[in-house]
Amino acid sequence: MSTPLKNEDDALVFLPLGGAGEIGMNLNLYGLGPANNREWIMVDLGVTFGDDSTPGIDLIMPDTAFIEEEAAAGRLKALFLTHAHEDHIGAVPHLWQHLGCPVYATPFTAYLLRDKLQDVGLLHDVPLHEVPLGGSVTVGGFEIDYVTLTHSIPEPNALSIKTRFGTVMHTGDWKIDPDPLIGEKTDSDTLSRIGDEGVLAIVCDSTNVFVEGRAGSEKSVRENLEEMIRPMKGRVAVTTFASNVSRVQTVAKVAAACGRHPVLVGRSMHRCVAAARACGYLEGMPPIIDEEEGAYLPKDKVLFICTGSQGEPRAALSRIARNDHRTISLDADDTVIFSSRVIPGNETSIFNLQNDLTAIGVNVLQDKNDTIHVSGHPCRDELAQMYQWIRPEIAVPVHGEHRHLKEHAAFARDMQVKQTHVNLNGGMVQLAPGPSGVVDHVPSGRLMLDGDILIDSDDEVLKQRRRLAFNGYIHVVALAQGKKLSQLRVSFEGLADEDWDGRPLEDMITQACRAAWSKAYGRKGRPTEASLAEVLRIAARRTVKDGIGKRAMVKTDVICL
Repeated sequence: MSTPLKNEDDALVFLPLGGAGEIGMNLNLYGLGPANNREWIMVDLGVTFGDDSTPGIDLIMPDTAFIEEEAAAGRLKALFLTHAHEDHIGAVPHLWQHLGCPVYATPFTAYLLRDKLQDVGLLHDVPLHEVPLGGSVTVGGFEIDYVTLTHSIPEPNALSIKTRFGTVMHTGDWKIDPDPLIGEKTDSDTLSRIGDEGVLAIVCDSTNVFVEGRAGSEKSVRENLEEMIRPMKGRVAVTTFASNVSRVQTVAKVAAACGRHPVLVGRSMHRCVAAARACGYLEGMPPIIDEEEGAYLPKDKVLFICTGSQGEPRAALSRIARNDHRTISLDADDTVIFSSRVIPGNETSIFNLQNDLTAIGVNVLQDKNDTIHVSGHPCRDELAQMYQWIRPEIAVPVHGEHRHLKEHAAFARDMQVKQTHVNLNGGMVQLAPGPSGVVDHVPSGRLMLDGDILIDSDDEVLKQRRRLAFNGYIHVVALAQGKKLSQLRVSFEGLADEDWDGRPLEDMITQACRAAWSKAYGRKGRPTEASLAEVLRIAARRTVKDGIGKRAMVKTDVICL
């Protein structure tokens, strides 16, 4: 009979606070020791992005309240970053001050993070340590080895985390690209050696677990893009993820091969290219023409490489489509190529952008059958190869929605992994000693960047903003002299002016409020200002609900002279 799990005992635990049950916003914690005196390391600290359900919110990040308490006690030893995508590093500038720990990253990731820290005035505050590719770091009871992988950004790393209880392989984001155009190939020798030495657990990317085969190579994208672009006559714009430096270089080389000058458009494009060059990448990159010069080149001699593949309203391509970019415009018979995939949740933004482009006569081309875009995440054949290298005792899928995690756990069992755990944010999995399993749940949630401040996802401000966005706003001001309602002023925003019968909404609300006022004074006892304000609020809200079917937010002010 197995010994029951006890969270109080000396143990190795894994705790995700972001990225488990969702794609993006990654935050992973590993704890070593007894619960009341546990050392922690953090792996990645990322963001996701706001949508229509979070009006006014651009960035969303994990709630770090649990680990902040541990950090305050000196038990958070370090933050390790696997690579430079926003969903892995984007929250560092906003949350580091609550953690205060050293940060470790390889050179390309460190370069981009310094840019972010400079923007928020923390460049000289954060102890950021560069780790060479394949380097090692020891903090507390953890020995971390960086292992080179391939992905859609330079310098993706797995972390081999060695402890007294055994080794955990944390993959980060990865795939197996046999022909990466930038950086090294997947370090299969090191992965195989780690597997031979014995691996307690793997914490692994689940994004493409439903996709058969392999993700594909960047080399094939280059060949297909050149074949597509060569016969084109008008201006060509290719939009892709700025962080996919291999793709940016691919498009630039395709431009040169087709007799066109490449032009980078968008701040993040310039940032990522500068970071890659500073780290020794992009050798042989064709000369880049600046935007002003590119705008005056003949149509068949220019190729714009643009940010905005996900329909971001402030990105370069969206501004070009709205004709409000300061230098660049597109006309009928020009072409925009989306060399990217649709990230779930961005469909509406992308389709709106494509419709805007189509409306001005631009030809819009998208990827079909992985010809001009390949994923940066492992498909099933690549997952199988990873499990053959690592051969873990335990599998804990991450970086996926619940359905991805469940499928990945089933896949791992097919790979002869003895123990698998479908674990969501806030679930603490004891990896060792004894049988693994969930031993605790800690609070997990989301923080919203609202302008320059962080608020909780259930903050009343956000609730009010949602109500305003979906149902409109009414303000009723009443001026009274004794029992007499001498003046009533009604204003509203985000609501139709009339109901179905053409009756003015302002008149309807005014009449309803006056009737409610008279009725309030008809009851026994003298009403207070507060009770009168509530009477008017209910009357106005009910009138709008009955008249136009909206549950408006209502504010009332009563002034008694």
